[in-house]
Amino acid sequence: MVGAVRAGLVVAAALVVAGCSGGGGLSISATPPAPAAKLAAAPANGAKDVTVNTPVTLTADGGTIKDVKLVDATGKAVEGKPAADGKTWTNTGKLDFGQTYTYDGNAVNADGKATPLHGSFTTVAPGNLVRGSFDLNDGATVGVAAPIIVNFAGHVDEKARAAVEKALTVHSDQPNTGAWGWLPDGPGGSRVHYRTKEYWKAGSKINVAANLYGVPLGNNNYGKSDVTLDFTVGRSQIVRADVNSHQMTVIRDGATVATYQASMGSGASQDRVTRSGTHIVTEKWQDKDMSNPPYYEHAHERWAVRISNNGEFIHANPNTVGEQGNSNVTHGCINLSTEDAQAYFGTAIFGDPVEVTGSDVALSAADGDLYDWAMSWEAWQGLSAQR
Repeated sequence: MVGAVRAGLVVAAALVVAGCSGGGGLSISATPPAPAAKLAAAPANGAKDVTVNTPVTLTADGGTIKDVKLVDATGKAVEGKPAADGKTWTNTGKLDFGQTYTYDGNAVNADGKATPLHGSFTTVAPGNLVRGSFDLNDGATVGVAAPIIVNFAGHVDEKARAAVEKALTVHSDQPNTGAWGWLPDGPGGSRVHYRTKEYWKAGSKINVAANLYGVPLGNNNYGKSDVTLDFTVGRSQIVRADVNSHQMTVIRDGATVATYQASMGSGASQDRVTRSGTHIVTEKWQDKDMSNPPYYEHAHERWAVRISNNGEFIHANPNTVGEQGNSNVTHGCINLSTEDAQAYFGTAIFGDPVEVTGSDVALSAADGDLYDWAMSWEAWQGLSAQR
């Protein structure tokens, strides 16, 4: 009996301790409610003149985002998706110019309680939409000196050019370092070229994306659309023409495949000099009507390959065969025999470099719009708006 009484006392004492004594039994605390989640939006409610390439982002603070809708004034929905963590939603569809958009969404906290958000904004109404386009055709095969050219159907303000360059990306499957450079406006508008530091690696596959839609171009003008370009760099073919040796050599993939006797600019005047520097093959004709007043007009030339916009060609001229290989008598073109010109003609493609040496006049901007390789790499980089 004594042992039993003592055991009962021990149990009683334990109960007193557990109840923290003072009369009232056990104490149980309730879990406080989760704080309400908050939802923020960018652009903010009431924003005006929002550029159409501005991301629309709804962000939940203290919860996850649900039930987002973004629609224009007609009720047309703009597609979008949440991030993997569920805390943000961003549009994937494009906004249109001059539209009012309404957004709705909920931020849901840990207890499942939703905090709604509602708002609207208006996109900018452009003065003009300016199209950008590539000189090259999709799927083209080009030479190792080929520039990438984006032409704009209007002027791009100098203050807007850095943003335009950021919207242009060039991807090569082989290492190729390059930079964008703005040349003086052409007849249609502004133009920007991409030139590599060294020639493209032969066989490179190039993808270019010009994400110009909605990019401000200055004076309330905006990019009209995104455009892409895929092309391939073909074999490496480099032509070297020396004014003093009167020869033109063709080097393909590092090996000399042909050496032709040639006659070049006589140098009798500045407009009769074959310019020194790296030219670029741009186009070719089996038959070409050429004029260079006051010297001649409507001369019929065969197997003509243009290498600059100042009228320099590599072409056949049977009238100068006697001078080819020993003297320079042309008005600036590189003359070959008919047989040699035809043989070379069949190998030439857009973008092949033609390196002329030995004359006392250098190729320059005065010789047309493809003088990209007439500049040093440092000078070319200076033409970038992001310098």
